[in-house]
Amino acid sequence: MSPKTLIEVNDLNFSYGTRAILKGIDMSMSRGQVIAIMGGSGSGKTTLLRLISGTLRPTSGHVRFAGEVVHELDRDALFSLRRKMGMLFQFGALFTDLSVFDNVAFQMREHTALPESMIRDLVLMKLHAVGLRGAQHLMPAELSGGMARRVALARSIALDPMLIMYDEPFTGLDPISLTVIGNLIRRLTDVLGMTSIVVTHDVQESLKIVDYVYFIADGVIAAEGTPQQVRDSVAPFVHQFVHGEEDGPVPFHYPAPTYQQDLDLDPKGMPVV
Repeated sequence: MSPKTLIEVNDLNFSYGTRAILKGIDMSMSRGQVIAIMGGSGSGKTTLLRLISGTLRPTSGHVRFAGEVVHELDRDALFSLRRKMGMLFQFGALFTDLSVFDNVAFQMREHTALPESMIRDLVLMKLHAVGLRGAQHLMPAELSGGMARRVALARSIALDPMLIMYDEPFTGLDPISLTVIGNLIRRLTDVLGMTSIVVTHDVQESLKIVDYVYFIADGVIAAEGTPQQVRDSVAPFVHQFVHGEEDGPVPFHYPAPTYQQDLDLDPKGMPVV
């Protein structure tokens, strides 16, 4: 494992009962990189984030984070490791009864013994980084969708993590907010020297900010590469996904008999007389 490598995923397999979700996944993610994980709905992207955070245990294989195999850690060691991780949920998941300031301060108060005066300075610093220092007294209900996402981002960097995982950070945002969030992900990754994993369907916005892309399909890495390699790819799955084409390796029609065969059967599946 290279000193620059923060996350190493080796032959990772995961199943829900007999249904295989991930099948032999291999990935490597370095410090200071923004990594995009793309794929169709239900392809296992969010499951991969849960395996990295230790929320789920792999069926076989392993995830190594900062040199430690995540699923081998005991409860205390896992909780300690998670303090080096941040998570931005799809719609922010702010505490609705806490102000913007208290949302960002929550982890500092929960996991550190810092005096309140220092917590105040750190919270203002984090809010300033996302452009919302002036909104510190607002409640979540008073925020727009883009503002809520930025407050959640400030909260996710509260403890200066080594890794932040973003689960569909661009969902539901207007074009301006979408660009703001994308630029913040890139800028904070560079400034803090952390690793960012972005699970997203937003191909065009992601390709502007990421260093590397993994495409997951049918539980395996169907393709990978730099943004330029992805744009230039002639692989059918990648081309369909990047260009949003209706039909291709991912078909428009769910598997079915021919249309005429269906017409020749009644609702019970018996031949029409």
